[in-house]
Amino acid sequence: MLRNIRELTGYRIQVKDDMLGKVKDFYFDDIEWNIRYLVADTGGWLKGRRVLIAPSSLGTPNWGARILPVNLMKADIEKSPDVSDYMPVSLEMEYKLAKYYNWPMYWTVPGMIPFYNIPESSDELKKIEKKTHLRSTDEVIGYHIHAKDGEIGHVDDFIVEDDTWIIRYMLVDTRNWLPGRKVLISPQWIEKIEWNEKQVRILLLRKIIENGPEYDGKYPVSREYENQLYELYGVRKYWE
Repeated sequence: MLRNIRELTGYRIQVKDDMLGKVKDFYFDDIEWNIRYLVADTGGWLKGRRVLIAPSSLGTPNWGARILPVNLMKADIEKSPDVSDYMPVSLEMEYKLAKYYNWPMYWTVPGMIPFYNIPESSDELKKIEKKTHLRSTDEVIGYHIHAKDGEIGHVDDFIVEDDTWIIRYMLVDTRNWLPGRKVLISPQWIEKIEWNEKQVRILLLRKIIENGPEYDGKYPVSREYENQLYELYGVRKYWE
């Protein structure tokens, strides 16, 4: 099922022996557009510390109660590497987290993101330029969206699959162009993101988007809606 990131923010995180805190943010990689970590706000328990949880640690969510269970103990998290002094999160820090929690090292999987051939050795990772492909959903919300022939609005939310944690769409608020209207844009249709300018450039014309199906946030994204969207834009459907 497809779910809005804004709606998932604030879910309670439950470890095996206690409540850990609430979801504060999400980190995704800007190449594959997968959610790589949930950022937990632990309140006063680990004051000043940023706790990252990989989706591979999640159990079966309780959507009705807005709870995300995590297959870890509170002590495991308390003794984990502190990422607070390593922002943005480097590959070296991701390696340390993966080794500590025994998480899959997604960057070593062939066919995933371009840095899959990075060595697993922590010493060798230190030699790599300290850059990251991780981005905060909270940070990107608000970025301006530009079609091929002009601005269309700004990023208002993300829509993610709740089983794969793949971001399927950016939700675009077009209030300054088409008042009161929101549309969905797939990462597949993005030409480039200018991070310093906080701008997203897409491969579509404004007229096509104007004639596209409007997104109604009151209801989940249906396959019928997705079919209309992809057929109008003439692009390959991700589920086929």
